[in-house]
Amino acid sequence: MRVMRTSVAGSTKTLGKASRASVARSLSAGASRGGKSRFQAVSSPAGGRLGDDSVQNRALTVNNAPVEEQDSELFDLIQRERLRQRSGLELIASENFTSLGVQEVNGSCLTNKYSEGLPGARYYGGNEYIDQIESLCQQRALAAYRLDGKDWGVNVQPLSGSPANFAVYTALLQPHDRVMGLALAHGGHLTHGHVTPSGVRISATSVYFESMPYYLDEATGLIDYEQLRRDASLFRPKMIIAGASAYPRDIDYAKMREIADSVGAYLMADMAHVSGLVAAGVLTSPFDYCDVVTSTTHKSLRGPRSGIIFYKKGETNGLDLERAINSAVFPGLQGGPHNHAIGALAFALKQAAQPEFKAYQNQVILNASALATRLIDLGYDLVSGGTENHLLLVDLRSKGIDGARVETILDLASITLNKNSVPGDKSAIMPGGIRIGAPALTTRGFLEEDFIKVADFIDRGIKITQDVKAKTPGAGKLKDFKAFVRSNEFPEIEQLRSEVQTFALSFPMPGQ
Repeated sequence: MRVMRTSVAGSTKTLGKASRASVARSLSAGASRGGKSRFQAVSSPAGGRLGDDSVQNRALTVNNAPVEEQDSELFDLIQRERLRQRSGLELIASENFTSLGVQEVNGSCLTNKYSEGLPGARYYGGNEYIDQIESLCQQRALAAYRLDGKDWGVNVQPLSGSPANFAVYTALLQPHDRVMGLALAHGGHLTHGHVTPSGVRISATSVYFESMPYYLDEATGLIDYEQLRRDASLFRPKMIIAGASAYPRDIDYAKMREIADSVGAYLMADMAHVSGLVAAGVLTSPFDYCDVVTSTTHKSLRGPRSGIIFYKKGETNGLDLERAINSAVFPGLQGGPHNHAIGALAFALKQAAQPEFKAYQNQVILNASALATRLIDLGYDLVSGGTENHLLLVDLRSKGIDGARVETILDLASITLNKNSVPGDKSAIMPGGIRIGAPALTTRGFLEEDFIKVADFIDRGIKITQDVKAKTPGAGKLKDFKAFVRSNEFPEIEQLRSEVQTFALSFPMPGQ
């Protein structure tokens, strides 16, 4: 990892000459001792105190050598994971590759500091620079989505997307209030209130609140807004959630706003998957219609693993959203925020303001569309007939195969994607579809013609899966299929993996 010299230099500008000299000596000593010394116990000479000269020669009480020197087992596993990422095709829609800058800040000294509270109102001292970093992150977050700080505020402390969502529920709802979110099997998310068909409350949202899903029109694969309107008029939710984890189309936030207003409900957008696309202006912005907007920051936004909550300022439905949400995050649900993640998010948001970020998001859309078109040409059924965003859902049921088996074979061929429910599915363990995303490979420089080749690789993998399934003995259970694959050799899988890895390794990889 490169030393963050500019950050250190910048922070010493406000110090006096003597202080700057002390900092310089300290950094020099740390550089000469910290990186190579092995752990030693600190002891003083018999009968005496450590003098100034001795202080400079003391050993750290922690082994500050790199991971490679201290823990070869862990280092080897990390290197293997990096090689897996680089030599394969990463197509999971919720994944991306961060930049070196994001990784540097994420692994910086910011991880050392505790800072419960908000900038200017902390419960610990020593937060003058942490305050500036968090404030900078907030300013950049508002700027990224073209928001006026007079109308919108933002909390950048949630540890990830699920905690961000639950903080909003905690702030705006009372226990057993009613919420409506897209059904999990139709592309929604667990945190939007999933309850199984047998009535088991899976997520904390459904445990503490009463939830009712809305659905896609199975004939079109699109959100059935009219049925949502009818159901909302009967269920009378206090909150409607606009968002998804596996929906390949843009969301009609204006229509969702109309429905929410008709029953006096809050409208919350969960843009975790599409926050980068929204920042670039290539998808509809939820900010024109919603009371609250949440997101993760590591998917299409390409930042660290963190969460973020935007809220309208002033009172909505008689509630001060700013006060309620900030209090729900801390002290309601969290303690000290992860300052390394907040700093890394600030850096990612700076990158999101650059022209090349918009070009990247446009290319994500083009690549997903090229992939969808090629798969349709190859005879596959896509939920909703295509895509308008970064992902697509392939319905494999007409091929006599399921997503779980296809995921297994493609993984062996260094193609990483995930099984996914499609409308009409009965099982989440063996769903009828796969979800494919374009952001990660687009980060590596893939263009439309490359995604056409990716589609061809996937097609070969699916055909291999069909063949292996036909040869699998037993009752046709998934465990039988996996056991059969593990205990036999399949040259066609090896050949596909070799071609995939050669292809993937020809592209650059960001980060360290």
